[in-house]
Amino acid sequence: MSDNEKSTKGNFWGLMPLIVFLAVYLLTGVCSGSFDNMPLMIGIGIACIIAFLLVEPGKKKEERMKFDDKVTLFCKGGGDDTLILMVIIFLLAGAFYGVAKNMHAVDSIVNIGLTILPANLILPGLFLIGCILSFSMGTSMGTVAALMPIGIDIATKTGCNVALIGGVVVGGAMFGDNLSFISDTTIAATRTQEVANNVKFKANALMVLPAVIINLVLLAFQPVKALNATGAGYSFNIVNIIPYVLIITLSLIGMNVIPVMMIGIVSGQIIGVFHNDFTLLKSLTVLHDGMTGMEDMALIAILVGGMVALMKYFGGIDYLLAKLTRSTKSSRGAELSIAALVSLLDIATTNNTISIIAAGPIARNIADKFHVSRARVASILDLFSSAFNGLLPYAGQLLVAGGLAKVSPMSMVPYVWYDMLMLVFGVIFILIGWPKGYGSGKNKKDEKAAV
Repeated sequence: MSDNEKSTKGNFWGLMPLIVFLAVYLLTGVCSGSFDNMPLMIGIGIACIIAFLLVEPGKKKEERMKFDDKVTLFCKGGGDDTLILMVIIFLLAGAFYGVAKNMHAVDSIVNIGLTILPANLILPGLFLIGCILSFSMGTSMGTVAALMPIGIDIATKTGCNVALIGGVVVGGAMFGDNLSFISDTTIAATRTQEVANNVKFKANALMVLPAVIINLVLLAFQPVKALNATGAGYSFNIVNIIPYVLIITLSLIGMNVIPVMMIGIVSGQIIGVFHNDFTLLKSLTVLHDGMTGMEDMALIAILVGGMVALMKYFGGIDYLLAKLTRSTKSSRGAELSIAALVSLLDIATTNNTISIIAAGPIARNIADKFHVSRARVASILDLFSSAFNGLLPYAGQLLVAGGLAKVSPMSMVPYVWYDMLMLVFGVIFILIGWPKGYGSGKNKKDEKAAV
């Protein structure tokens, strides 16, 4: 076999870092009874060590890559401009969330929804509040933690099945995890595919819109006793939601994500100081605390970038590409391969952001080979990873919801209808090839605009 053929087919051993990471993560979670017992940073660290131990097969010892050269390659991979930009956006998103939470923007959004919630549409209303809240906050975990106590109260007052309520809340939380401009999954998907947030949003929103509509209809037909959700006690200040309005509006019109985040942060600081939620000096601590909440994710992204660079050099990426596209003859098959890859990674890691970061470079290569729109690839990565993350009883969202409601996370899985519908329509839109996305797999000019 020629060197060119070997390069095309890749090398199975180049995948060992990823295989070891998944094995360690799964074994620790299964044996200990909780996947939280294996910190992602440690798991990725172990995988990186394995990456440094890789050698070129068939080469003499003196011809193999030296350790110093491996370190250089690792640092170049981790210092890729796309990854560093992702890290900056992660930190800015954390800062924004910290400010928004402390100046009560989150509380205002929830209470506005509860105030206008029609008594005969409790469950659809709760889902919509979850969608709005998660879209604004950019975090599914934060949405579940904020909204689940309210959902439990609704279940108590109406006699509604609390597992159903949990499914509604988790579904709404995953809506924003998939679509929010400041969600870490959106950041990871758009940065790895080098597309603008607003371009990915347009393609992604069309793919999940039928799921949203059908889920609302299904929830509207669920029998629930009337609840007066328009009574007193839900106080809010409309001014507090201005930072969210600015971020959503500016992102939709295509402004660069960094100034968008900065405008959101500064507006939140000004409103928070004006309302005496914190002093100007204290707001700096709030920003810092928000950023530290994203430090792990930022560092993991860098480590994964370095690991992937080594895996690529030693043939692991080419091997995976060859296997995934072995029977692929069309863009439809390529998209199904990308969906399968990110889904399997998410099922194994229970972390949709890490799944996207790991699958992103591979998906980009597949997309370019089969001329698939990068915006469409970003949508597929985000949609399938988010959908599965909301359906895994051992993932954070259902664990938090189940813990707050004091029921088994597994009992909630059959009621996370929105995530199930996301998967159904994700597959349907891949099969029918719609929406096409914006720009081709080769020409990224339109897709990279306003990045």
